Amino acid sequence: MSASTSRRERNMADKSRRILSAAADLFDEHGYAGVTTQQIAERADVAAGTVFRYADSKAELLLAVFNERIAAAVDEGARTAASCTDPVDAVTALLEPLLQSAARTPVDTAIYQRELLFGDRGASGIGRYRREGLCVIDDLEARIAEAIEPYAAGVPARVAARSIFAATHIFLVQPSLGLGHDAAGLRAQIAQIIAGARTEAHTHAATPPRRHESEHEGGTPPVGEDHE
Repeated sequence: MSASTSRRERNMADKSRRILSAAADLFDEHGYAGVTTQQIAERADVAAGTVFRYADSKAELLLAVFNERIAAAVDEGARTAASCTDPVDAVTALLEPLLQSAARTPVDTAIYQRELLFGDRGASGIGRYRREGLCVIDDLEARIAEAIEPYAAGVPARVAARSIFAATHIFLVQPSLGLGHDAAGLRAQIAQIIAGARTEAHTHAATPPRRHESEHEGGTPPVGEDHE
């Protein structure tokens, strides 16, 4: 790599850092709706057009800012969850920093959730930061499933993890509606979902496969038996 290429890459990385830092500060100060890309450019000390070299829209900048915050919150929760022996305690601990972060910026968190899950596709498809945000959510669901896996292995754990995230999504936007931070309510739903997953896993483990599936699948049924 040439020295000029290295300098150019460092310069691009520095501009990206300044733009995202400016966007984060302004969103915290004025809220997403109260900020323009021109203000972000001025705070970052770059030309207005430069902002769009690093993000397709203001919504993409919000995604970039909140992706980092949510990933950090999930990492923090995972460290606490690692010491929990009960799956409900583990998943609750995993999600608690995420709920706390959402409560600090409730309106912008709701906008982030909307843009991440239902935002418009741009001319070039799903934007970089929306794609990264979906990967953050996939990672969160995988960590939830990992906490449940010892108690409800396989499909029940994965389905339960997705159900828990769906419930969490509702709780994340509740503060923006003036409903407060209902950690106890979310814990109750987590406990119910995990109980259902454990029951399903135990049911599957206790139910032997049907004879047709266990003995004849892929082969020829024994002579003398009636089969369709």
